[in-house]
This record gives sequence, structure tokens and C-alpha cells, in this order.
Amino acid sequence: MRVPLPALLGGSALLLLLLRWRRRRALWRKVAEAQERQELSLVRMEAATQRFREQNPSVKVASILSLPLPELSRKLRDGSLPLDHVFYAYVGKALQIAIETNCITEFLEESETQLRRAKLMDKQGLLYGVPVSIKDSINCQGHDSTLGFIKNLNKPAAEDSVVVQVLKRQGAIPFVKTNVPQSLISYDCKNLIFGQTRNPLMFTRTPGGSSGGEGALVGGGGSILGIGTDVGGSLRFPAAFCGVCAIKPTGKRLSKRGVMAGVAGQKAVAAAVGPLAKDVESLALCLRALLSEDMFSLDSTVPPLPFNEEVYSSTKPLRIGYYETDFFTMPSPAMRRAVRETKQLLEEAGHTLVPFELTNVEYVMFNYCVRGMFSDGGRSFARKFKGEMEKGGSGLIFWLAKSPHWLKTLLFWISKPFVPRFSNIIRSMKENTVDEVWSLHHEIEDFCHQFIAQWKQLNLDVMLCPMLGPALGIGYPAKLSVAVSYTMLYNALDFPAGVVPVTLATDEDEEQLKGYKGYYQDWWDRTLAKAFRGSVGMPVAVQCVALPWQEELCLRFMKEVETLSLKKNSFS
Repeated sequence: MRVPLPALLGGSALLLLLLRWRRRRALWRKVAEAQERQELSLVRMEAATQRFREQNPSVKVASILSLPLPELSRKLRDGSLPLDHVFYAYVGKALQIAIETNCITEFLEESETQLRRAKLMDKQGLLYGVPVSIKDSINCQGHDSTLGFIKNLNKPAAEDSVVVQVLKRQGAIPFVKTNVPQSLISYDCKNLIFGQTRNPLMFTRTPGGSSGGEGALVGGGGSILGIGTDVGGSLRFPAAFCGVCAIKPTGKRLSKRGVMAGVAGQKAVAAAVGPLAKDVESLALCLRALLSEDMFSLDSTVPPLPFNEEVYSSTKPLRIGYYETDFFTMPSPAMRRAVRETKQLLEEAGHTLVPFELTNVEYVMFNYCVRGMFSDGGRSFARKFKGEMEKGGSGLIFWLAKSPHWLKTLLFWISKPFVPRFSNIIRSMKENTVDEVWSLHHEIEDFCHQFIAQWKQLNLDVMLCPMLGPALGIGYPAKLSVAVSYTMLYNALDFPAGVVPVTLATDEDEEQLKGYKGYYQDWWDRTLAKAFRGSVGMPVAVQCVALPWQEELCLRFMKEVETLSLKKNSFS
């Protein structure tokens, strides 16, 4: 008996729907299990904290949490502050911030075992007994590095990343992993597994990303030192948005072995591992600890350059380049004011400030950064989302990566006269030949040398630059992928760059936002103006930049900016 064709087709469609439903149910089950583990982590943190407080009711937690990292580490090393007092003080505070902001994905239970072992250590490293938070994408043995992807759940890392191994050898105690946006290619902090992380200073604002969980936890005081990564501002956005400091080193200054990347293998835009902390001195202490023989022996691709104390502690006046805008993303009134006020403070302190003229940032953004990261037309990036239920905060980039060539071409020609930036992104997302990729890498090298030549012609030591801010509203980064120009430039150049909060957004800044038009006056500019609004009282940072491999000089400049800003703010 022959079955009619419509019936066969109908049966096949029903079977496909059934298989799809079963697959989605399996995915939801994995998500639910991960969320249960996250909840259980918080319960264990609460139980551990409660147990400690009952056994040690006289411990002054607030005084411990108020100590800056250099002083805390000294007290831990000289024995005047017990390790468990510090550890459980931070576990308790981290729990509070996690409940408020949803920044922690997992409590590393073995940290309690490491705490007990640390008490028996003969050799005390620079970070002896210091609790450290770790970004989701940095491998910790026995724990997932999800990047916000369901497919990466239940795939625990076989070993610690090199940076985590070095932290442990220096006596640090990694105690939590923190949230990230799906794929890491976003400066918000949301994924389907763990949800949205909120800014600890204002819950309606994003903490930034992709190291957003770190920004929220450190910014809220739940971690004294965090380790994240940066491929377009992923350390600097969270630090600036949450009112703390961070440094993105030169790409190969710290090991990336065991660190998961958003776009693995691409070399056009340099990624880096780096620290976040409340102050610059804490960042310097972290780099002192990491730039050790342990790092150089565990990863021989890292240049054996120990921390240069002489450069960091120098007090000679600096020759500082500066600019207020990159002429691609119009700075908010608060951003422009932050640079101007910092420039004035530096001049009054005896430093020389020299205007620096940025050119062709639009070309750098589209032809080096977008084209460089997605040289295969975004196919490998889109493949990461296969089988996932959410396509994340990458928005436009993901959609273009999935679009066929004919549609991109059509959209390019239609949008070119009306929305030039959109057409440039489309053009940059085309698939390149191997020869074109090699030519692009060569062109980026030439650009770097030209930038350094301009720098040296002005005899500069460092550069003062704007940093996007104040923090945008939640959800806006997905709509504003073009607004990363101030940070991503220094990934393309592979220069060390740090951020320091210098002021707070004022009512006057908010009033001036009403006149914000942008340089292109397109949809993105109008959306960015909306994203900035309602941020009175939120921190605004500046960016401090040095030439490649000069992290110590970058930190020295950051320290100067921080000291002058704190002095000014204490008198105002």
C-alpha cells in the first residue's frame, strides 16, 4: 500500500519538530542544572561565611575590606592578619555583591582546601593569602569555561591556565569565577545560562564586558583583585563603568595559555590578560607577582621581562600626548571634561602636555578591527552559535556573519548613501582570501610603525585619551558595537592601556547631553545619546597609554593621574 506524498511530508515535518523539541528540552535541562549549581555555590558561600562568623564573632570584617591590597598583602605575609579572616571576609562580601548584581557563576570550593594548605607554606609569594576572582573564560582545573555557551557546560578544564598556576604559586587563592557575555564579543554582560549581570553602582546600568562579572565584583568590593581578558576593551569597559582601575598589557606580556578566546586564532586584533583592582598600586603588585620566573618557565613564549621597578617608581616629569576625541565616536560631555580636567591637573603638577592628532580611526575600526577579527566573513564566529538557543549580545555582527554574500552585497549598496557606517561594517565582513589576510596583517604592522613614528616625533612618554562613559544602560552595548573605537584602537596597535576613574557625571554633563548629535548623526549616534542619559553620579575614567612592552611606564602614568584626581576630589 502506497502512502500519499503529502502524508509522508507531513510525517517528516512532525518528526523534525519532535526532534527539535527534544533537543531544546535537553538544552534547557543543561541550563537549569547550571543555574542550580550557581545557586548551590551561593548557598555554600553563605554556609561557609556563617560558620566562620559563628566561630570568630570578634573579627572586624569592615576593617579588613577597607584595606588596600598592598597593605593587606603585607599584613598577611607578616602574620598580623590571619588568612582565614581575610578569605571569609571576602567570601561574605562577594556573596552580597553576587546577590545584588548576579556576577558570580561559581564558587571554587577547593579554595577552602587551598586556604588550609597556604597556612603551611614555607615560601610566601607576593600574593600570599589574597583571594582572587577569575573570569569565566580563564581555565581553572575542574571547572567549566563556558563563554556563555550551553555547549561548553559540563566540560571542566583539565588543568589551570598558566596565569592561575602563577597566581597560586604566588600564594593567591582563586575563589570564584565570574560572568561574561555570550561569545565574549560584547561589552555588556549577559548570557542565557547565568543571565544579566548588573552594575553595582546603579542596577539599571551595564557593568561593561566582556569581563563584566569581574568589573561588578571588584567595583562592589567583593573582590580585591580580579583577572580578566581584553580584545577590544573587555577589561577597560568594566573597570571604567564600575569605577575601578584596570590595565590591558601588551598582548604577549602575560601568558594566554589556557585562556579561551572569543575568536580563536585571529591575530589582527591583539588580546591580552590583565588585572582589575580598586587602585593602581594593586595592579602594580599583581604584575610584580605575575611577571616572575614561574610565568616564564610555565610559558616560554612569554618574554622573560620582570617588573621594572625603576621605571614604575620614577618621579621625573612626563611628556604626555593627549586628545579629546577620535572623531569617530563623539565623546559625551563627561568624557571630554574628564580629559580636560586631567590635562590641567597634570600640567599644574609639572608635566608637559602635547596635542596628538588622531587620523583615520574610521578606517582602523572597519578595515583593521572588524575585517581583521572576521576575515572569513564571520563564518567561524557564527559556527560557535550553532546549536545554541540565544544569539547573544553580538547583535549586528552575528546577524551579518550568518547572512549570505548576496544579501551583504545588496545591503551594502542600498545603505551606502544613507548609513555609511553600516555599509562599512558590511563591507568589512566579507570573506577574504589568504593573500588578502596576509596583506591586511602587513598593513596593520605598517600602521603601528607610523603611529609610533608620530609618537616619537613628538618625543612623548605616554598618552592621555578618553574612555567611553559613563556606564551605558543595560542592553545598549548590543546596539552600539561601533562605540568601541576609543579602546579597540590600542588592541589593533597592541599598546598597553589602562583606565583610571577621575570624576563623576554631573547634572551639567546631563544637561549638555541634550545637544549631543554625534559625528555621523545616524541611528547609532542617536542611540548612544540615549544610552548615556540618566548617569549622574556614575564614574567617568580616562585612558592611559604607553608604547608596547612599557607596562611599568603606563602604570606609573596611571598612578600620577590617580594621585592628582584623588587630591582634587578630596578638596572639591
